[in-house]
Order: sequence, then structure tokens, then C-alpha cells
Amino acid sequence: MRWKSIRRRWSKLWPGRNKKRRRKTSRGAQPNKPTRWRRYFKWTFRFALFLFVVDIFYLGTIWPDWENIATRPVPKSQFILAYENRREQDRSLPRLRWYPVSYQQISPQLPRMVVLSEDGRFYRHRGIDLEALLEAIEYNFDRGRIVYGASTISQQTVKNLFLTPSRDPLRKWHELVLTLGMEFNLSKRKILELYLNIAEFGLGIYGAEAAARAYWGIPASQLNQRQAIELAASLPSPKRHNPATDTRRFQNRVARIERYLSFQP
Repeated sequence: MRWKSIRRRWSKLWPGRNKKRRRKTSRGAQPNKPTRWRRYFKWTFRFALFLFVVDIFYLGTIWPDWENIATRPVPKSQFILAYENRREQDRSLPRLRWYPVSYQQISPQLPRMVVLSEDGRFYRHRGIDLEALLEAIEYNFDRGRIVYGASTISQQTVKNLFLTPSRDPLRKWHELVLTLGMEFNLSKRKILELYLNIAEFGLGIYGAEAAARAYWGIPASQLNQRQAIELAASLPSPKRHNPATDTRRFQNRVARIERYLSFQP
């Protein structure tokens, strides 16, 4: 009886403490365990963060010396190196034709036609054309398949120069980061010079100088408007549709560029 009396008095003096003790007792001594989805989210986030850090480190190892690229002659692209390796294994392939030249040694008609056909907003965007990207997404969605992309000249230059032809998401992410870096460090003129010297214009034919010699036997500086249009028309699929094959699809591309040109001031 004495013990019960003491407990009653104690509960009157400290009512909150007594309730807290009852709540704790009712819940049990073991703390709440995190739910399964919370644990899954936590480890997924940690793993994603780890991969991001590793990828940033990898980008640091392949990050180009932009100052060196801006001042020195055009280097061989990854696509050109890959073609050389393929030809070492298959001698039936034509020899590599690649003769890099400066921007001044390329007819002004060619960069104009290439920009007109490949990237009309080249001088207005900073490497990524969001407007063209949205248009491509809408167009592809309406047709239920990927008909065409929205890669800019800057993105194509980065892909050809530094990366592989694969289309995995990681490669696209690297392309995006490197494109922004290139746009920040190089002029539009330099980007065009790089692109026109490493773009493929036919099997084993890389660059404007090699294309002009292969198809017309002239240097790139002497290309006229029609020849520049034909080279620009071959860029989407140069191995099958070029001035030598003169396919129906190639002719349609030429006609399309000529229509674009008619709307230019």
C-alpha cells in the first residue's frame, strides 16, 4: 500500500514523465526500423553519387587542352583513327584521304551551305539548340520512332573528334559536357574549321580538302556554290549518298538545300 501511495504522489508531481514512460512502454524497447523503400532510395542515391564522382574524374582525364586545339593544326579525329584501324584489318577498304587545311583555305561557300543544311541556328546557340531539340522530340514522337536527331555542328564536332560512334546515354552526357566546354573556349570559326576538316564525305574521305580533290580534282578553296551544296547534302549519310553515287535521296537533299537557299537574303 505504501508503494502504491508513493507512485500516485509521483504521478501527480510529474504527469508528463509518466505519460512519456507509458508511451515508450507501449511502443516497445526496439526503435522503428526504416522502411524498405527508404533503404533502397538511400543506397541508390549513394551509388549514383559514386558513379557521378567517378565519371567527373574520367572527364577530367580526357578533358582537352582547348588552348592547344585553338592554336595548332587540326588533329585526327577518333573516327579517322578508327577507320585507319579498320583498314589495317581489311585492305579492301580504300586508303584514307585526309588533308587538313586552315579555314582560309576553304571556299566560303562550303561553311555557308553546311550551316544552312545542318545547323541553321549555329551562330545563335551555345552548342545545344534547345528549339531544334524540342522540334525533333515532337517529330519523332508523332511517328513513334527516332527519325532524326537535333545534334548541332558543335556536338558533331565533339563526337567525331573525341568520342566513339556509340549511342549510349553516358556517351551523350560526355558529348554534352564537352560541347559546352568547346563553345566556351573556342570561336565559332574555329569550331567550323575543325568540323569541315574531320567530317566524313565518303568512304575513307575526311575533310573538305579531301572531298574536293576526290570528287572534282580541285582544292577546297575553289569549290563553287553547287559543289558546296553537294558536299553539304552528303553529310547525313556520306558513304551511300554523295556526289559520286548521286542517288535519289542525295538529289532530294540537294534540292532541299537549294530551297533553303532561296529563302536567304
